[in-house]
Amino acid sequence: MEKIVEIYYESAYIKEFDAAVISCEKRKDGKYDLILDRTAFFPEQGGQSSDIGTITDAFKSHDVTHVSIKDGVIRHVIDEPLNEGEEVHGIIDWKHRFSNMQQHTGEHIFSGIVSSEYGYDNVGFHLSDTEVTMDYNGLLTPDNIRDIELKVNRAIWENVPVICEFPDEQTLKSLNYRSKKELSGDVRIVTVQGYDVCACCAPHVEHTGEIGILKVTGLQNYKGGVRINILCGRRALEYINCQQQIVDELSRQFTTSFDNIIPSVKKLSSENTDLKSELSTVKEKLIEYELKEIPSDKENVILVKDESTDGNSMRRIVNLLAQGHDGFCGVFAGSDEKGYKFVFSSGQKKKDLNEVIKVLREVFGAKGGGNAQMIQGSLSGIEISDVLEKIEEL
Repeated sequence: MEKIVEIYYESAYIKEFDAAVISCEKRKDGKYDLILDRTAFFPEQGGQSSDIGTITDAFKSHDVTHVSIKDGVIRHVIDEPLNEGEEVHGIIDWKHRFSNMQQHTGEHIFSGIVSSEYGYDNVGFHLSDTEVTMDYNGLLTPDNIRDIELKVNRAIWENVPVICEFPDEQTLKSLNYRSKKELSGDVRIVTVQGYDVCACCAPHVEHTGEIGILKVTGLQNYKGGVRINILCGRRALEYINCQQQIVDELSRQFTTSFDNIIPSVKKLSSENTDLKSELSTVKEKLIEYELKEIPSDKENVILVKDESTDGNSMRRIVNLLAQGHDGFCGVFAGSDEKGYKFVFSSGQKKKDLNEVIKVLREVFGAKGGGNAQMIQGSLSGIEISDVLEKIEEL
């Protein structure tokens, strides 16, 4: 097969093109791999998702949902077959392409600054329709990230040229450029003047101003270095708008200005903690009053509480019950609809609870375990009255 003409190398701004069908073969998933003699569709490679768009024959338009490259052969995924030799017209989804161009050029500037100022390499890159991640082999602090973000945006505001070219072998040898691996043959170099020189096969904007803005959206330690999330252009604007909507809603909820939201949230959190503490104290007193109402000569005592009763309260109840009753003492917390948690403690006569957990497992499908003196677990899809009746038979 003759080499396919990669039109996207001629210009990232070519949105439409004409081509001839070389072959169209059915895939295992029922779709078709279309090979053209020339294409402006950029295939998935180098960590970046492929272009999408349409290819039109003499009768109808076919959606291109994915484009791949292997051994120099570019395959376009379409839903219906086309005839060998047929003339077709391709149209790139420009919104998708331009967004990827913004993200990728923004990443180059970011990685170039990280390399020049911190000496770290970009060891991982992923550009999809929803996220952009970069992995660096060194640690960066939030303060470092804020500084880099500002410098990247300055580079965008300066609107410097972005040059994509295939230097001759002699020129290439003299260049100091970033690359994740050893390269041979024709090497495409992308230069963001004053900020980065990097080997790259992807489409890029012609001037940095077209990126619009870069926003860092995430930072985490990752494999001894850091993973950073960014968004550029429209994606960044949509992200900032979403954050602004959250801030506006919080301002309305707290009836305050945006700069007072954090103090307001901290105050609410503190008040909530105090209320929880007070509520816990009240619940403890109510439990003590409730337990005093239970006749002391009652051997086995099982209480059913609502789902708001937490594990600590359940354990406190059974421990108090076990101090004043001879048999096994238990608490179920929940509802027939949502299921129950349970805790049992052996009373003063130290009755073996293994029989209880055996019945709960075998008859009602409970999950959990323990020992002769203490068991706990959960069960669902039951009526608690049936469970209590069965336990009373022990």
